Amino acid sequence: VQLVESGGGLVQAGGSLRLSCAVSGSTFSINAMGWYRQAPGRQRELVAGISSVGGSTNYADSVKGRFTISRDNAKSTMYLQMNSLKPEDTAVYYCNQGGLYYGGTYYYSSNWGQGTQVTVSS
Repeated sequence: VQLVESGGGLVQAGGSLRLSCAVSGSTFSINAMGWYRQAPGRQRELVAGISSVGGSTNYADSVKGRFTISRDNAKSTMYLQMNSLKPEDTAVYYCNQGGLYYGGTYYYSSNWGQGTQVTVSS
């Protein structure tokens, strides 16, 4: 399984970015997925998760109302639309595929992308 993130970059506070995670080597549509992030000196944390058919999503409290997770099973791609970005959103963002979506949240698997850097300036 290969996961490739893209779409990161440098943006001013209040701006927007859309991250993409393209998946190959697996049956994309049957797997739940999630976005995680890791800032320097901090643990990796769940940002958002989505069930296999996209009917269920969950978000970290810190991003609710600003970020939207989605997936296009026909393109084997997951997205994270990030609006109203804040400096505290600065981190490396990772996608994860094939974990468990249960009880309203996503639990990661061992399938990670390489990460994409998001930097929000104040």
